[in-house]
Amino acid sequence: MNILIVDDSRTMRMMVRRTLRQAGLNVDNAVEAENGKDALDKLRDFKPDLILSDWNMPELDGLALLRTLRTHRIMIPFGFVTAQGSPEMREKARLAGANFLISKPFTADTFAEVLGPMIKAA
Repeated sequence: MNILIVDDSRTMRMMVRRTLRQAGLNVDNAVEAENGKDALDKLRDFKPDLILSDWNMPELDGLALLRTLRTHRIMIPFGFVTAQGSPEMREKARLAGANFLISKPFTADTFAEVLGPMIKAA
């Protein structure tokens, strides 16, 4: 499975990579993007099976990225890995077409539980 990790924090992108590995998930290739705009640029050449995105980022935030993809009928499974875990944010994510929202701080067990079925199915 190919994954696009979108977060403005380099440290957080590294933590997501490490947690995917610790969860024992079969990731063939993980590409990183610094924000939604960078993610859209990366999507020209990289075709991920799953996008993991932060919510709050400069230039183009995660929700705007998701809405842009869905407007263009790009239906790549998309989930948020974010500190924004309120019921209102979860509802906004769901209505925009997100497949899941994982709240920070996260664990390998959480990744395995939420992402495991998606990664095994791919």
